[in-house]
Amino acid sequence: MRYVDSPAVECDLHLAADPARVWELVTDIELPPRFSPELRRVRWLDDHRRAALGARFEGHNHHPALGEWRTISHIVRFDEPRAFGWVVLDPDDRFGGGPPDLDNPGATWQFRLVPEQDGCRLFLSARIGPGRTGLSLVIDRAPENEEQIIERRLAALRDGMTATLQGIRDLAEQRQ
Repeated sequence: MRYVDSPAVECDLHLAADPARVWELVTDIELPPRFSPELRRVRWLDDHRRAALGARFEGHNHHPALGEWRTISHIVRFDEPRAFGWVVLDPDDRFGGGPPDLDNPGATWQFRLVPEQDGCRLFLSARIGPGRTGLSLVIDRAPENEEQIIERRLAALRDGMTATLQGIRDLAEQRQ
């Protein structure tokens, strides 16, 4: 797999919880930093206080190989109570992709909820690119290892996504 292919990963988990409670949790942008190894903090922009189509939020990230950086995310999918998605942009051009462009995000993330017999199945997916990211910088340094670099990144994303899903499950099932 190559970066130009926009590699993606998706994880899912059954939650024995009311889908309305799960929706409340997944649309709380301040929740993921509690479980993510990379996302440290977020804040709403433009006076938004909750998730809505077109709302924006700022994220602050840290990775041992890349240091710290800031992102701006735009909510591009808000289909209550089924899907919540956003694109991630590099507002400071830290990764050399030029001005932020909604059609050329560094990543696209999405939660999907599917009702099941005693709760719901929660999916979390991420697609890398097509815009430049920190992964682009790593590939630039060793283009001959691009496939292995992407495999490692997808595995790391999968681990973080699984931890996020488990954290949401634990919170959602507490109130049952």
